[in-house]
Amino acid sequence: MGKKPPSKQEILELEPYTGLGLEQVRLIGSAEEAQQALVEMGAHGALGFDTESRPTFVKNQRSCGPHVLQFATPERAYIFQSHHRECHPAIAEVLKSDHIAKIGFGLSNDIRHIGDRFGIEPQAIVDLDRAFMDLGYKNQVGARTAIAILFNKRFAKSKSTTTSDWSNKVLSEKQLLYAANDAYAAIQVYRALKKRPPPAGPTR
Repeated sequence: MGKKPPSKQEILELEPYTGLGLEQVRLIGSAEEAQQALVEMGAHGALGFDTESRPTFVKNQRSCGPHVLQFATPERAYIFQSHHRECHPAIAEVLKSDHIAKIGFGLSNDIRHIGDRFGIEPQAIVDLDRAFMDLGYKNQVGARTAIAILFNKRFAKSKSTTTSDWSNKVLSEKQLLYAANDAYAAIQVYRALKKRPPPAGPTR
């Protein structure tokens, strides 16, 4: 049997996890800002990564996302909106880089949507699902459960923000913080996992 993660009720009883504040979130809206972000992100060997798309509510409706792509260092997050076409070269450069690991949870759909939208195949993708499987967790571990396991904290995720319209040209403060902290949680979990001793091998 695999390890049992904390239940939803157990997570609700934990102290809240402190993520990034708005002052640590950079919304990228021009080619110049995108290039500066690229320089800053390029100084790191790994970035937290996630995407957001306008939700679909009709069966077989095709998503036209991602509408938002977010990257995070341990200090700040960078939010790109895909309607800013002048930012696409910088987005493509960081996604195609094999020198910068892009860390996230359950990224298979994100990668597929990126391929459909941008026509590129992201490189150096690290899906944290595999890391938790290696630790003995049988079921998929998402960001909320990972934060509870590693930090004993409750990572709050608003369902109303999750299902909000991410294609809006102007994102709300709640959307910006949600997107930023999804990526930030991923890089913090990755860093915490790297500090853990490797699982013990079988004894003879």
